[in-house]
Amino acid sequence: MKFRPVVHGWLLMLALVPALAGAAEVTATLDRDHVQLGETVTLNVRVAGDTGASAPDLRALNQDFQLLGTSQNSSLSVVNGRASSELTFGVALRPRHVGVLQIPALSVAGSRTAPLQLTVSAPDPAAAAAGQRDVFMESQVEPAHGYVGQQLTYVVRLYYANRIGGDAPPPPQVDGVEVSALGKGLNYDAERGGRTYHVLEQRYALIPQHAGKVEIPPVDFQGEAADPRDPNSFFGATVPVSASAPAQTIEVQPAPADWGASAWLPARQLSLSLDGWPTAQDAPARVGQPLNLTMNLEATGLSYEALPALSLPPLDGATVYPDKPVTGNRQDGQWIIGRRQQAFAIVPERAGTLTLPATTLKWWNVLTDRMEVAQIPAHSIKVLPALGTATTPPPAPAAQVQDAAAAPAGTAAAPAGTPWRWIALASLGLWLLSVLAWWWQRRRRTSPMTPPAAAPRTSARNSQLAFLAAARGSDPAAQVRSLLAWARAERPAIQHLGELAAALEDASQRAAIETLQQRHYAAAPSPEAGANLAAAFKRGFAWRAPEATDENTGLPPLYPFKLH
Repeated sequence: MKFRPVVHGWLLMLALVPALAGAAEVTATLDRDHVQLGETVTLNVRVAGDTGASAPDLRALNQDFQLLGTSQNSSLSVVNGRASSELTFGVALRPRHVGVLQIPALSVAGSRTAPLQLTVSAPDPAAAAAGQRDVFMESQVEPAHGYVGQQLTYVVRLYYANRIGGDAPPPPQVDGVEVSALGKGLNYDAERGGRTYHVLEQRYALIPQHAGKVEIPPVDFQGEAADPRDPNSFFGATVPVSASAPAQTIEVQPAPADWGASAWLPARQLSLSLDGWPTAQDAPARVGQPLNLTMNLEATGLSYEALPALSLPPLDGATVYPDKPVTGNRQDGQWIIGRRQQAFAIVPERAGTLTLPATTLKWWNVLTDRMEVAQIPAHSIKVLPALGTATTPPPAPAAQVQDAAAAPAGTAAAPAGTPWRWIALASLGLWLLSVLAWWWQRRRRTSPMTPPAAAPRTSARNSQLAFLAAARGSDPAAQVRSLLAWARAERPAIQHLGELAAALEDASQRAAIETLQQRHYAAAPSPEAGANLAAAFKRGFAWRAPEATDENTGLPPLYPFKLH
């Protein structure tokens, strides 16, 4: 009986699982946001992650729209091993009156869509006059003027009253302007001059490359149409038809003269953000533990090629490791949306306060025609010592600082309490004794061709003593430096710990190197790690046989360690 409340709690959680899983992400979009009275528009409601959702309730649309029909389409895609599904409901709408019509939020799959607006204008008199023809074309540029590098949208429409055949109108050819298609085209019905037409609409993104007046030539269509007045048209009899979209002119302005040397970014909207910075609820940051951050830059009306590369400045007390950038473009049917994403691993190297300075990016808002600044504010975080590491000692006296500066190159800094002065004196004494022994043996040898092999052993011995001293401490960076210095004294070709491990025969030494690699960028697994490291190498390196080290051992380590 004591566990009944716990059981009831688990049963409640299990009952909520289907409800949580059923909450899908839903979005609603219109294929166009501006139409003339008599034209149709398509409302697309997309449900991500739930292909079994029911169709939304559309009764709220009856007041302003005539519902012409609905369709349903589901898709499944796999990207980088992750499967995603999407269900799309398509609704063909015809506005009932002129004005700014509201499409309210719709409930579907346990979520609600965002409300939308559609601007409906009165029919164009010129278009109504063209409605006396069986086939005609229209063209339009939105907006009619802009800046160098700004995306403009060119729209061409083919109206036909009867069944036609032929190739779709080609894209416009404009000198000094990048032209790319936006989507695969739209098909809908429209009313012109009291007649109902089928419409084939295609949108193109125009990006001017220089300032001045730009002429967009006419776009022509050549095809065949069935003649309803010909009794043989039922059997495939056709007549040639042609139409031409009017030429358009756009005015392109240069960037402001006082813009400066920064990248020129004319966009409709631009956002800059940083994700992953630790919060008060997260675990505290520690030395050696990487902070994984992601910087995002997205702009509407600009392709990702026009966006600057993302980076972080050098940080005091930490090393920044950038990952491979992620870039791409998407479209909303009218505008290109460019995106850059850059991930960083920031590895703190010492305890204290780590500050990430503010990042700013200025851009030109083409909707308000003024400069704006996107900014990531500065962030600061307190970094604690690595787990198992002694607290940072107070600053040493000036005499000790000078002694440390005069220490031989290749020796690593020892933690507090290590008798470095005695170790240095002992190393110097050993070196003098070794020199005397070598000189004595040389005098006794009679062969002048005997190579002096004692010198490299002396250097290796000094490096070994320095490493064993560092291994007794708790500073992984110092242990890495001294171990590599010792290894290079015997094998100068060794570049990093991965190559050192591959050249060793002893499994315990390779395991000790792997543990050291983990401790170099993460918290120490145990306080005895330094003692284990010293024990593994106290008898020297167990090198592989020469023929084994010459073989190809495969790819180098994915993340070779760098000395700092």
